[in-house]
Amino acid sequence: MKVRKLPKDPGTTGWNAILPLQAHYPELEAPQTCDTLIIGAGFAGLAAARRIQQLDPGGKTIIVEARRVAQGPAGRNTGFMIDLPHDLASADYGGDQQHDLNQITFNRAGINFASEAARDYGMSPEAFTKSGKINAAASARGLQQNSDYASHLEALNVAHDFLDQQEMQLLTGSDYYRGGLYTPGTAMIQPALFVRNMAQGLSRHASIYENSPIISLNKDGDVWQASTARATINANTVILTVNGHLESFGYLKRRLMHVFTYASMTRALTVDEKRILGGEPQWACTPADPMGTTVRRISGTGGDRIIIRNRFTYDPGMEVSDRRITNVSHDHQRAFTSRFPSLKKVNMEYQWGGRLCLSRNNVPAFGELETGLFAACCQNGLGVAKGTASGKLVAELAYGHQSDILSNMLQQETPGKLPPEPFTWIGANAVMRWGEFRAGTEL
Repeated sequence: MKVRKLPKDPGTTGWNAILPLQAHYPELEAPQTCDTLIIGAGFAGLAAARRIQQLDPGGKTIIVEARRVAQGPAGRNTGFMIDLPHDLASADYGGDQQHDLNQITFNRAGINFASEAARDYGMSPEAFTKSGKINAAASARGLQQNSDYASHLEALNVAHDFLDQQEMQLLTGSDYYRGGLYTPGTAMIQPALFVRNMAQGLSRHASIYENSPIISLNKDGDVWQASTARATINANTVILTVNGHLESFGYLKRRLMHVFTYASMTRALTVDEKRILGGEPQWACTPADPMGTTVRRISGTGGDRIIIRNRFTYDPGMEVSDRRITNVSHDHQRAFTSRFPSLKKVNMEYQWGGRLCLSRNNVPAFGELETGLFAACCQNGLGVAKGTASGKLVAELAYGHQSDILSNMLQQETPGKLPPEPFTWIGANAVMRWGEFRAGTEL
């Protein structure tokens, strides 16, 4: 099969830009043979490689990445490794109780696996820390959404605490928020640093090649052959951890929804600006309304900065223009200024977009596609936790390791078929625009 489209990631992700120069991994330039080939060095791919090393420490594993490690979607998200239900299509993130209980078990398995990796690879708290997160409410509607979600969490026996307006201001330095809902189970990561650290730790046991996009994938007898522009890798087993680009490999056509979301990062705040703002140096808020604005404040490598994430667009071509990034950055500046009017002279230094993959029925693209070819893709908008967990599980599937959580994964439906274009494009973007309109001041 010929791979019909290669990844393109718009804008400059601030997470990478504020870090020191990263180690280079070679491009694939000579023929290779391995036991397992992993295509994609994001959360799922790196988790799969780590689990394979645990299951078969003597085996040979190769990881190939189309771009630089940590410059793709894994290095572009907002860094929330969320343990709780987080359905972006719902009114308050929740859904069916049993489904949500299964999702919590799944997400926490991913967080625990990442936590063990962070410990084993000596990651700093900046790269990975279990700090919890807050659903921030800026309106009466947002407060009601938090209240509804809290009722759902009580039914799930999940710990949570409400914060009032004063507590939110003491935390964020902003009087924009009327309340918050704190849950302790989320891990926060510096996504680019976490991915870099994972790759560095795995490089002791696996060969990593970057800037080496796979352009064809074929089977010759019992051996899979994956080719780049310069060389071919022969492998007994191939694991695709390419999220929405699974469709580019010829699988699940018209069953995956390709959505972009966007983020901006301020320049480093000055000493005077930090004093004027007040608040804590590090915190993380998702919006009470799923279509609202996510806000993080970080303090560490690269200085004290604030990250704004909002806006969603459905783009079946898996590409967006530089003009789109520029236009959305104006929305980010507006959201920032409305929350932090005392910092109105602070501009956004970096703007970028990142790809999500969703399915119509909110299920992953997971399992054995053909003999010896596996996929852990389509994370449905919670890629850090779900990607890590699905990467671990797909390695177990490939190596015959059984568990209850893997059995539950295999019992899920396959992604449902989408309506023909342009109906999906019209419908998806209309739903997102309406959701953003309803979000009001939460956006």
